[in-house]
Amino acid sequence: MDSLCEKCWYNEYDDEADEYFCSLQLDEDEYVRLLQERNRSCRYFRPDNGEYEIVRKQN
Repeated sequence: MDSLCEKCWYNEYDDEADEYFCSLQLDEDEYVRLLQERNRSCRYFRPDNGEYEIVRKQN
């Protein structure tokens, strides 16, 4: 897994499969485009700034 996915908001861990996966809800066309653009940066990337990100925005 590349470092961009490791820092993404949508990267989730599955205990049963013992692996990480992208939890984005994409339709078939979007999913195909995502797979084709794997070599480029992901346009759905959203940085995961930790569990206190929302609190920082409130202050």
